[in-house]
Amino acid sequence: MEYVIGILIGLVVAGVGAAAIVKLAVIPRFRLDRDKARAEAETIVAAARKEAEGLRVSARDEAYKLREQFEKEIGDTRNELKQFEKRLLKKEDVLDQRVEELQGKERHVQEMEKTLQARAQEADEKHLQLDRLIQEERETLQRVAGLTRDEAVQLLLGKLRPEVDKEMGDYVAKQLERAKETSEEQARKMIALAIQRFASDHTAKMTVSMVDLPNEEMKGRIIGREGRNIRAFERATGVDVIVDDTPGVIILSCFDSIRREMARRSMEKLVLDGRIHPTRVEEVVELTKKELEEQIVQTGKQFLYEQDIHGVHPKLVTLLGRMRFRTSYGQTLLQHIKEVAHVCGVLASELKLNPALARRCGIFHDIGKAVDMEMEGTHPQIGADLLKRFGEGKEVVDAALSHHGDMNPETPYTVIVAAADAISASRPGARGESIERYVKRLEKLEQIAHSAQGVEAAFAIQAGRELRVLVNASKIDDKQAVLVARDIAREIERELTYPGEIKVTVIRETRIVEYAR
Repeated sequence: MEYVIGILIGLVVAGVGAAAIVKLAVIPRFRLDRDKARAEAETIVAAARKEAEGLRVSARDEAYKLREQFEKEIGDTRNELKQFEKRLLKKEDVLDQRVEELQGKERHVQEMEKTLQARAQEADEKHLQLDRLIQEERETLQRVAGLTRDEAVQLLLGKLRPEVDKEMGDYVAKQLERAKETSEEQARKMIALAIQRFASDHTAKMTVSMVDLPNEEMKGRIIGREGRNIRAFERATGVDVIVDDTPGVIILSCFDSIRREMARRSMEKLVLDGRIHPTRVEEVVELTKKELEEQIVQTGKQFLYEQDIHGVHPKLVTLLGRMRFRTSYGQTLLQHIKEVAHVCGVLASELKLNPALARRCGIFHDIGKAVDMEMEGTHPQIGADLLKRFGEGKEVVDAALSHHGDMNPETPYTVIVAAADAISASRPGARGESIERYVKRLEKLEQIAHSAQGVEAAFAIQAGRELRVLVNASKIDDKQAVLVARDIAREIERELTYPGEIKVTVIRETRIVEYAR
């Protein structure tokens, strides 16, 4: 028991001691922390109040600015509305004035209509009076003159006919002068039309060459991987290669006949050899180019040797050889100049001129066509410049310059060359036409002429280059003859396809036959 009491006393003493320790140590520390927390809270509250005050001031300033801006916008809007109102009022005043003006004009128009109606009625009455007076005067004149109306008309026409004929002649002369002034423009239009109609067929025939292939597999080899072979070939030759669905052939297209021939030979060699790659293409093209150049020179020399022409500049020899591959309307130029030279020699012999010089003029008259795709100008001018540069005589130069009649000929040899050139070009079949087509074209020309009204006969002459039309003079006068010629020419343009131009000549004549007995 005493032991328990002792323990209880000990516990009480310990509790009292602990309480004393807490009172002396813990409570003061707690008070210090509380005071510190209270001070920090007061600091935070003061800072929050200060910040709130700043925000309140900033918000008040912002609200003030917004109010000022709003009031300014309202003021501007009010000013704009006032100005708009002023404009509307002004426009309203203007519209009122215009309405008043229109009403005044309308009243004026109504008054004018009434006046015009009165005047029209008065004019009708005066017109009736005038008709009566004219009729009375006519009857009086007939009684006085002793002539009827028809007799008076015939008498008046007889007196006026000479003056009218003179006026008509002057009018026709003026129209002819105007036609001469516009003839060059019309000629250009006609030439452009002829070129347009003939260019497609001529281009298709004269600007492409075909190369036969042993099989369809060869097309793929010509094209090569990603097209490198065909690009190398086109780059080396300057010729377009067309590989389409046409079986067994490829097409080479180029306006330059020399390059096209070189490309054709090169392609045939590559197809025959079978080895087709860019390096081989360049080798074959270069080799073919040299061979073709040698052949051109040899062709020119051989041609001059056959024609017994000497002392020709080497450059002209080369140009003559190039003409072997140059065509005009399907006719090889080398064959053409050979025919012209032969005809020139015959004509010169008949006229007691120098046949050798005439043949020389005929040979070189179209030399400009050998390079007309490389130089600017017409082939007569280009040929004359080349011949003068390479030492040919004035007769040869003039023949090349004037054989188409663009300039007046200075020597008789030019006239001979012009005639021989026309003979060779107009020869049936010379320019890619068969005899059947040639005859049909002549028949068609005459048929078109006969279809015109008043035509009695028609003749196609000069190998179809001219159409002579005879008309009935009693049915067709001079003015109608002009229309007949024009209508026939237009019908020929619509119905036929032909090189160059066709001259339509309408002949109207009156033949009076009287016999003396």
